[in-house]
Amino acid sequence: MSFYNGNRTEKTPGALNGNPLNGLSERVCVQVKKVFDACIKQLQEDNVELTLSDFTPAHPAQPLTFVSCRSTSPKGIISNLSVDRLDDKPRQARVRCSVAAPMELLYVDAKGVEGKAKTSVAVREDVVLYVPEPSVIPYQFEASANCVALSGIQTGENVFKAGVCKTVILKIIVEAELLIPSYGYAQIPQCQNFTQEVCSGFFELPIYPDSKKINGNNNNNSTQ
Repeated sequence: MSFYNGNRTEKTPGALNGNPLNGLSERVCVQVKKVFDACIKQLQEDNVELTLSDFTPAHPAQPLTFVSCRSTSPKGIISNLSVDRLDDKPRQARVRCSVAAPMELLYVDAKGVEGKAKTSVAVREDVVLYVPEPSVIPYQFEASANCVALSGIQTGENVFKAGVCKTVILKIIVEAELLIPSYGYAQIPQCQNFTQEVCSGFFELPIYPDSKKINGNNNNNSTQ
């Protein structure tokens, strides 16, 4: 079983039914990343240059034929970060940075051998965000990135150009201890092993037919 299969109880996560205060038992201190502000940018760009490296297998036969290309990690890499507070907007700032998304490109080389190589694309951010005041525990910037290239054409050795769909979420976070209401510890259900269950319908059949139905039908026939 899992949290979302089988019998559900008040000690499993999910939607609330009835009064949400029912079952609250304590105030819990948890260590989390508190998000002060965040924004998402989604865009499509054509003719994005993808430079390949770290080929597997090494030294593929040129030219290469594009198969697919997508992100390998949800974490974006932030560089060239600058934060300029706005005088006319308290606790807001102009945030500029570049967010790189690591990607993996799959290809077929001139000998028909399938392979893969590393690449990346970048998104330039120039946005206004809420930025907290300085504190003992400093705020940090984090980025989530997910990119996919729908098609690509090789334009040089180890270089492709492709149309890329980009999604980047930029966040201002701080590691903090937060006090939150709790329903107590969750009840962890037993794992349900995966099986093909090819005989499930057959094994659920009774060993013998139901004789009561046969007797009932015979009785009905005898009265006619």
